Amino acid sequence: MVTRRLIAKLLAAAAGGGAAQAPSQPPRRIVSTAPSITETLFALGLGDRVAGVTTFCRYPPEAARKPKIGNYLRPDVEAILALRPDLVIAERSMVRQTLALPGFKLRLLEVDDQTVDGILQSIRAIGHATGAASRAETLCAAIQAGLRATRERTASLARRTVLFVVGRTPGRLEGIIAAGGGSYIDELIRAAGGQNVFGAAAVPYAKVNLEEVLARDPEVIIDIGEMAQATEVTPAQQREVLRLWQRYPALRAARSQRVYAVTPDVFVVPGPRVAEAARQLARLLHPEAGL
Repeated sequence: MVTRRLIAKLLAAAAGGGAAQAPSQPPRRIVSTAPSITETLFALGLGDRVAGVTTFCRYPPEAARKPKIGNYLRPDVEAILALRPDLVIAERSMVRQTLALPGFKLRLLEVDDQTVDGILQSIRAIGHATGAASRAETLCAAIQAGLRATRERTASLARRTVLFVVGRTPGRLEGIIAAGGGSYIDELIRAAGGQNVFGAAAVPYAKVNLEEVLARDPEVIIDIGEMAQATEVTPAQQREVLRLWQRYPALRAARSQRVYAVTPDVFVVPGPRVAEAARQLARLLHPEAGL
């Protein structure tokens, strides 16, 4: 536990410039408050500068060994201060107001990675802030090339209708949260040669009921619901998820056994692996494309 006295010392040091380098200097102690930010820092070759990450940051494996600053939704400000960072990076959609309080004197970089363009802009912003702008441009170019290659391989194929389940009640088809319009997953579905059955939803991630799914009758279902904490899908888990949806044989995806259990990291972390996520999704939608 960080004491009030230690916090006071850290705040005093930060206010006096003792805890952080001048903004013109590349930061040496960076705290990441989201898995996508952590992956970007490591992809830019800055892993040795990462001082702290969330408990949800599991990729690459060495990131999991970094000191923890709480979870993605509720970072621990005391833990962050104790690491004496000279840069804290946070997602704009989840900016923690406490990190921006003037008294903390933290150098805070906000990024917005809710879309593919946002991911690329975030990578560039992190590269600029860390003195790795050239590497950031190289990484962005590689991501764009990967996405372009997937689009080209699926461009002439029929669009397959897709339900992408990002969450639901384990073991039940209730509390379904589906990727909707405006989400970067919706962009990945289109890049992979698919058509999102909830692409017209007004929010990026929509709560839907089973009746709505049955009415849209997707050809393919991608389901993360049972895999929230998993790092890989076992054959038994895949069979169980398929059996769950096969309780409703009116669904084309259930009848054709095109229900796929997937793990979340590569699909729901909007970071440097976005092109790999599109390629994996295309394999599920269009195995005939040979990706």
